Amino acid sequence: MAQFSAPPKSPIRVAQIGTGNVGGHALTELITNPAFELTGVWVSSEAKAGKDAAELAGLDTPTGITATADLDAVLATKPDCAVYTAMADNRLMEALEDYRRILAAGVNVVGSGPVFLQYPWQVIPDELISPLQDAAEAGRASLYVNGIDPGFANDLLPLALAGTCQSIEQIRCMEIINYDTYDSATVMFDVMGFGKSMDDVPMLLQPGVLSMAWGSVIRQLAAGLGLTLDKVVEEYVRVPAPEDFDIASGHIPKGTTAAMRFEVQGIVDGKPVVVLEHVTRLRDDLCPDWPQPAQEGGSYRIEVTGEPNYALDLCLGSSKGDHNHAGLVATAARIVNAIPAVVAGTPGILTTLDLPLVTGNGLYAANRL
Repeated sequence: MAQFSAPPKSPIRVAQIGTGNVGGHALTELITNPAFELTGVWVSSEAKAGKDAAELAGLDTPTGITATADLDAVLATKPDCAVYTAMADNRLMEALEDYRRILAAGVNVVGSGPVFLQYPWQVIPDELISPLQDAAEAGRASLYVNGIDPGFANDLLPLALAGTCQSIEQIRCMEIINYDTYDSATVMFDVMGFGKSMDDVPMLLQPGVLSMAWGSVIRQLAAGLGLTLDKVVEEYVRVPAPEDFDIASGHIPKGTTAAMRFEVQGIVDGKPVVVLEHVTRLRDDLCPDWPQPAQEGGSYRIEVTGEPNYALDLCLGSSKGDHNHAGLVATAARIVNAIPAVVAGTPGILTTLDLPLVTGNGLYAANRL
């Protein structure tokens, strides 16, 4: 277990909401980092209810905090902040209601989804934003949703590069990743449509969904550049599997979707000025003419066209897994490490444009070397 440096005198009391792919990593940091005091854990299934938080995080030393499927019971522990990592992609309205309840209870919250909350204005209807704003004001609490993509790979990093330019023509943020080891059947099959007939249009590719899911990226980049967009457009292409094969989430039959490439573009004067692009494969040999990652498995890429030009490749890795594992850890750490800034922030929905730089203060861990 890591030994962290410079813990605060008074730990921030935090509850964990959801213990899945991202939530388990968030829970690990909440338990092991003395900057935080874990008050409660919410789980979505009765099978996990009653288990110690340490067991759910894969740690050996019990915490004495047992999980519950009762959100009210978790809020009754009076946390200063909640970390919300429950599945949101296929339960958007339920997730928004969860956020409203947490904020109304006077609890700050950081979350990994729904991703459009990274920067929701002009992305989702005002009638979905207003209940969260009203609850935050009533509870004097703040909400911050982020991660890696949407998240720091397409807000913090590109805007930092933009801040060193004399002029900018375009910012393009790319995810180029093989998802074969991403173990979530719900995301892979139900949301993204991999392994499904090419005639089916999955949730992700329904008209307007890409612009809702990654419109927050486009709108926030435009806001950071001081731009008013004329419109946001989306486009995609899919490629079928050349034969049957298996991935971590399940079986991919021949002829079903096995690779996907899409863009969400923010248009100014007829030109794409801010662009979010995803190049997603389930095997490295698929679509060799598409952009290739900077490392085996996948990477993120930021391209700034201007004066000067920039091309930044972000390569994730981990001693405990591959790039997909590292991405889950990074998503969790991005929001957990933002907790002090969010707790100190102005009530309401916060974005990366509102927060101070989160530097990793107190995270040095000697036995990780």
